[in-house]
Amino acid sequence: MAEILQTQRLYLREFTNNDAAFIVTLLNSATFLKFIGDKKVRTLSEAENYLTNGPIKSYAENGFGLWLYGLKETNKPIGMCGLIKRDTLADIDIGYAMLPAYENKGYALEISEATLNYGKTKLGINRIIAITSKENIRSARLLNKIGLHFEKNIQLGEGKEELMLFG
Repeated sequence: MAEILQTQRLYLREFTNNDAAFIVTLLNSATFLKFIGDKKVRTLSEAENYLTNGPIKSYAENGFGLWLYGLKETNKPIGMCGLIKRDTLADIDIGYAMLPAYENKGYALEISEATLNYGKTKLGINRIIAITSKENIRSARLLNKIGLHFEKNIQLGEGKEELMLFG
């Protein structure tokens, strides 16, 4: 498992299939389900499949993906943050999620800033965007804080929810 970066309080590293139990918990947390959606990952086997065909596949194909982040002090995983190459978007986007117990402590801002900086300086990505639901006001504020600004509303497929795009 390759470490990507460290901040004052957090580490960011690649996911492995050993993180399947954490993924089941994270993807089924109330805030993940509300703002990101139901990925239908309920078992360890489904979580391993999600990791293998999502983040781990992206590392091999793109050199980046969603990474696990946790507290340096306790080595406890608390969320994921990373860069995503979607077929439905022209630019690479930053995404993040965390366990509800760790919200409102500045961790999302800390890891998102570091990840955005890593994408630009280490990976040489000129333009990084973000998408979020219109309901997710806290996420929109965080995106503004890391230097991204609302550009337009988009839909990523027929009948899908309209999202806000920040760039």
